[in-house]
Amino acid sequence: MDIITQNLRKGLVTVKVKTLDDLWYLSQMIEPGDIVKGRTVRKIKIGEAEDRTQKVSKKQVLISIKVEKIEFHKYSDILRVSGTIVEGPEIVQKSSYHTFNVEENKVVSIIKENWPKFQLDRLKEAKEKKSPDVLICVFDREEADFALLKKQGYRMLSHLKGDVSKKVEGVNVKNTFYADIVSKIEEYNERYKARNIVLASPAFWKEDVFKVIKDEEIKKKIVLATCSDTGKSGVNEVLKRAEVRGILQKERVAKELGLVEELFKEISKDNLAAYGLKEVKEAVNSGAVAMLMVTDSLIQKSRQDDKYQEIEELMKVTEQIKGEVFIISSDNEAGKKLDGLGGIGAILRYKVNY
Repeated sequence: MDIITQNLRKGLVTVKVKTLDDLWYLSQMIEPGDIVKGRTVRKIKIGEAEDRTQKVSKKQVLISIKVEKIEFHKYSDILRVSGTIVEGPEIVQKSSYHTFNVEENKVVSIIKENWPKFQLDRLKEAKEKKSPDVLICVFDREEADFALLKKQGYRMLSHLKGDVSKKVEGVNVKNTFYADIVSKIEEYNERYKARNIVLASPAFWKEDVFKVIKDEEIKKKIVLATCSDTGKSGVNEVLKRAEVRGILQKERVAKELGLVEELFKEISKDNLAAYGLKEVKEAVNSGAVAMLMVTDSLIQKSRQDDKYQEIEELMKVTEQIKGEVFIISSDNEAGKKLDGLGGIGAILRYKVNY
């Protein structure tokens, strides 16, 4: 994400969307009540309403809306921001409703009365994201799955079925399966410019595939890991492996997994943890929260139910008491586990009696 303008005295930040990940970041930054400004296409009526020759044409206009609704579906590639028009050219009726479709290469301005620190941190994180994505391949004797690790989670790319032949001496994998895996790795490495490639399997099969790879540049990127399964469960398992954590420690998913696992450890010890809206609210009001975690699913649902103000207040108060706020993506295992606790949890400085 490129930051074109940042004037916090006026509450103004103008950004250019460069990647699909940026849309996820914006979906967490833009809130109801904000002003969003940008160029958009709008239907304009030309002529008087009583005139039967009145025409409707589409024109590109620069308008500002007061945000009422934010919609982001992780696989739609579009962020929709809706609200009433508060500023625009004379041909655009004020107070009418409009929806911005924010996509890659779109420039938008966001105006807030106040930018909380956790949102400025998110803005900085999106701006500084320079590293390419991490490619993950989990496989066994019969199947292989490929995933692309991104800031907001991972995306499954494809599935390969191996051609397995059973012989008297046992199960034998035909050489073409390994060659197919390597071919896919080469294809995705070229397409996504992967910084690292995680090759994971049970037993010794990962070493066998590694030997088939001829490209030395790809070999330098590969990290071997162990997993007991394929598919999403295999990818989730790989993200927890010690040998993989080293290359993923700067990636958001790994960080989120670490935070949520720390929360669950404290819960298992019945120690420095709070979860669920009621407990967390009491902990925040007691000044005990060191780290507050909220899933993007809870944020989205609270906006739909018109209850976001309560969640936002908890995040702001946490910052006021020098705590840290983390928004966890429900698209990965960490977010799913936190959603199981109500979508909100906190690691505490000291125990609170509920």
